[in-house]
Amino acid sequence: MVITGMSGTPQMVVKLLYGSGLRLMEALRLRMQDIDFAMRQLTVRDGKGAKDRYTVLAEGVIVPLKEHLERVRPIHQRDLAAGNGEVYLPGALDRKYPSAAREWRWQYVFPAQGLSRDPRSGAIRRHHLDETTINKAIKVAATRTGIVKRVSSHTFRHSFATHALKGGADISTIQELLGHNDVSTTMIYTHVLRIGGSGMKSPLDSL
Repeated sequence: MVITGMSGTPQMVVKLLYGSGLRLMEALRLRMQDIDFAMRQLTVRDGKGAKDRYTVLAEGVIVPLKEHLERVRPIHQRDLAAGNGEVYLPGALDRKYPSAAREWRWQYVFPAQGLSRDPRSGAIRRHHLDETTINKAIKVAATRTGIVKRVSSHTFRHSFATHALKGGADISTIQELLGHNDVSTTMIYTHVLRIGGSGMKSPLDSL
């Protein structure tokens, strides 16, 4: 399995893609306040179609995710001590709440390794991890495990949907968790249940 062939932050990101049905950029743009461990829930803000939604937080990622956040927090504390610690805020929040950009709850769950200059404002900030880092890690893991088929970050979102359907989840629930506007988009995942093209068991197999 590709996930077991990964480690560190890339593995943590991919676990969220598969465990919560996230798109890659939705995972990388998660903020600290978007995680609700008590409710086992993630908030996806400004997803595709500029809509917010909630999705499930897998039980199996809670402990490693908490450990990840404990490793990340000192980075933010060092940034603050150096006079930085600011992140990009959506909309006009930075003008409405000038100090919010330095608050822990607004920090990215998966911060970049270094600081960079925001081309929009010129401010020095710590952005989220670059998507190429995750894509490269997925490619390496897939090659290492001997998988021939193409594997991308979106493969794990597809797997979330198909495995949830196989597990008995109804199509409307999957639609809501994935953030699809139209159920017809979600219906494409039902093909995995149609063994033999129709989902019908052959009469020969009943003899």
